Amino acid sequence: MSSLRAAAKKPAARTAASKVAKPKTAATAKKTAAKPAARTAKALPAPAENTEASASALALARVIEAGLVKGNGDIISIEAQQALNAALVKLFGGNAEAGHRYPIVRPNTVASTDVMLACAALLKSANLQVFELGMWQSWTGR
Repeated sequence: MSSLRAAAKKPAARTAASKVAKPKTAATAKKTAAKPAARTAKALPAPAENTEASASALALARVIEAGLVKGNGDIISIEAQQALNAALVKLFGGNAEAGHRYPIVRPNTVASTDVMLACAALLKSANLQVFELGMWQSWTGR
């Protein structure tokens, strides 16, 4: 057999050998067993849908959405936007810290550009950089 044919057969032999299941040793079994279980989200508290605050928030959201549909971007003042955003961010953060995990907005209800603009503005308002967010996420696993 020529050396070219032998060389051509070696990678195939390696590929076939790599597909064979390797037996687990005690060390690899311990590593596998030592992995922490995935975090499970805590159940949300009893729905607050019937509260006055929830009803007011839903009504305000409908008014704002209707204004945006009509092209009225100044439907509420900047001061009111800042107060609402601050309260909602604090509420979301408190729920997240308590272990209640849920999307901050319903999927496919906000344009990706709007999400990025809001994220960038939130980071800037807290004097944070995207790098710091990435580091925090890697440290906390959130």
